[in-house]
Amino acid sequence: MMRTDWRDHDWQLIHTVPQSPTLHMALDDVLTHEVGTGRRTPTLRIWEWAAPAVVIGRFQSLRNEVDAAAAQRHGIEVVRRVSGGGAMFIEPGNTITYSIYAPLSLIKGLSFQESYAFMDAWVIEALGELGIKAWYQPLNDITSAGGKIAGAAQAHRGGAVLHHVTMAYDIDAAKMLEVLRIGREKLSDKGTTSAAKRVDPLRSQTGLPREAVIARMIATFRRLHGLSDDSLRANELADAEALAQSKFASAAWLADVP
Repeated sequence: MMRTDWRDHDWQLIHTVPQSPTLHMALDDVLTHEVGTGRRTPTLRIWEWAAPAVVIGRFQSLRNEVDAAAAQRHGIEVVRRVSGGGAMFIEPGNTITYSIYAPLSLIKGLSFQESYAFMDAWVIEALGELGIKAWYQPLNDITSAGGKIAGAAQAHRGGAVLHHVTMAYDIDAAKMLEVLRIGREKLSDKGTTSAAKRVDPLRSQTGLPREAVIARMIATFRRLHGLSDDSLRANELADAEALAQSKFASAAWLADVP
């Protein structure tokens, strides 16, 4: 397998109506598979959230990461994703999330660290165009002088790489610290002593509406790598809806630590 570059691929954009946290988990699973089999060309998906959520990493302990009572009190759904990394606190209007589904050839020969930097270079350029000097902070953060902006995670499966990123547009830090335990106990998977690693949201750094930040990100990706507008296919959505119910909404998956 030869290493490929961004421009060797016909990139598609999916940016659709708000969807439930479990459906987002399932869409990542299904679309990674579709790109891996070659049924779908490489794709950038911008998420819109229908509800608040905490998304925990594949290898995290639910009990260690989340205060279930606080999550329930705030009406926050807890879901587990297929990739590793830490817990993400999501509120629909305060979060920008995207996934990239690409053939493994795009990151062939790169170390984990190099692949994270490579996959997020376009978004660092987009932030620069918005006046934010941001950089890649190993292993999986995008940060700025004001603090952390985003966290990334990856999964490799069946010939494809899933790379997804959650960015803080705005943040209710008090609520986050109620729901996530990592701020209170030293139990995070990275051994971080404080979860509230200073997060400086994009709203305060840009003064722009969330939609304007997303529009700039899409425009930058399009300019650098090429991007055509696309939509979810009926079979992709049906597969994801079924998987959301059978797997991602199940108590067994949520509680499962391999």
